[in-house]
Amino acid sequence: MTVEQCWQPAPGGSGTYIRELLRAYAASGDVDVRGVAAWHRQGPSDGPLGVPVTRIPLPRQALYRGWQLLRRPEVGRRRDVVHATTWAVPGHRAPLVVTVHDLAFRHDPDHFTPHGVAFFERGLAITRDEATAVVVPSEATALDCEAAGIERARLHVVLHGVRAVAPSPAAVEAFRARHGLERPYVMWAGTREPRKNLPRLVAAFGAAVRQGADVDLVLVGPDGWGKERDRLNGTAEDRVHVLGRVTAEDLAAAYAGARVFCYPSLREGFGMPVSEAMAHGTAVVTSRGTAMEEVAAGAAVLVDAEDEDDIARGLLDALDPGSHAVLTARSRVRAAQLDWTRAARETLAVLDGAAGRR
Repeated sequence: MTVEQCWQPAPGGSGTYIRELLRAYAASGDVDVRGVAAWHRQGPSDGPLGVPVTRIPLPRQALYRGWQLLRRPEVGRRRDVVHATTWAVPGHRAPLVVTVHDLAFRHDPDHFTPHGVAFFERGLAITRDEATAVVVPSEATALDCEAAGIERARLHVVLHGVRAVAPSPAAVEAFRARHGLERPYVMWAGTREPRKNLPRLVAAFGAAVRQGADVDLVLVGPDGWGKERDRLNGTAEDRVHVLGRVTAEDLAAAYAGARVFCYPSLREGFGMPVSEAMAHGTAVVTSRGTAMEEVAAGAAVLVDAEDEDDIARGLLDALDPGSHAVLTARSRVRAAQLDWTRAARETLAVLDGAAGRR
């Protein structure tokens, strides 16, 4: 199982995916897992993975070039299954299963660097040519994979799970006090990059404030690319709090303290922040016609992510006291259906099938 993503400074949703599968595999007690990563002097960014890791004696970039251009070095033994958890798809001596999180680079290549698009395209080509099976987190991503030439018979939709540890009321209040959050707030979380649609969110938030919403906007997450932070100036700027990357404890407090979570991303493979907000019982506004609509499954206010007025309408709907009570109840019900144990079991079934054990 490739685990190199866990050494990235901000492992993101892919890192969460790896860690949660490993946690569920360990709890099952009957799965033999070994990680594969590049050579590093230190451990993963967010702590030990809990499984043996084979560190190939190459730095990340050299390892990725070898895998993409030469299909070397190979990993896995003949009786194994190799699970590539990102677009860094290794050469392999055993059946290959690849998880494709999304194909956003095909829809919006300008939202990524040319180097990034080339890397993703090569990973897609290898997946199309070599993978015995492909795991995707949503039907939206499955349809994109079909359009990219991967036969439906090889595609397996496995929804992610969600894990949330409820912070104490005191932890939530301490978080609010540290960041000067005196008013109720709308929250967004993620890596700041173009497809996250933050300029439209900020503009829609300003419109909602002008229409009487007495709330702040809290943006949580690391810098990405596309100079998104430079584009966040707008109406009601004094109410916009850009917090950057926070600890897991503060992230949980931010979710739990939010009045509304708004995630109007243009495109996602799944949209983990939506499920995380729901797991904290927070009312959600997200994008219609995307994987996030699948994740929400009727429990969120849906908006046109390219229409600032519609995003503002969604915010006002979710902030309305009557709607808010219904949405918070629906969030908890939906989040309870998203379980990492189930996701791991379904992923193992795909791996067993690829190995010919099913």
